[in-house]
Amino acid sequence: MNYKTLTLPNDVQEVPRLGEFIDLVCEELHFDMSTTLQLNLAIEEAVVNVMNYAYPAGTAGTVSIEARTADASVVFVISDKGTPFDPTAKEDADTTLSAEERSIGGLGIHLVRQIMDSVSYERRDGTNVLTLSKKLPNNP
Repeated sequence: MNYKTLTLPNDVQEVPRLGEFIDLVCEELHFDMSTTLQLNLAIEEAVVNVMNYAYPAGTAGTVSIEARTADASVVFVISDKGTPFDPTAKEDADTTLSAEERSIGGLGIHLVRQIMDSVSYERRDGTNVLTLSKKLPNNP
């Protein structure tokens, strides 16, 4: 696989299409089922956050997901033209606290960081660009 892309409206009803896209990418790259499920979880978390928060309520927008292979990894680039937001600037949720003691939010990016090998963000030409990568199977 060299490059695949999917563009979705900011509507969580479209999430099943995202799952199909990730499954296809993972199948082509020979990821096992467990890793495929983890990648689905991490990327869905990031994309749903864009769908829910990037655009003002009631405003139509899109989120693009690009998948490509580079340097023995699969790289997912999630981009949108919504409100600037750097999820990597948020501190990890303190998972030692009970649910009642924790502040709301932060678990999603924590989960993404746990699953992916690298997570980075940049604002480029009015676009939020979140880049997630995972080493390919058999590439320690």
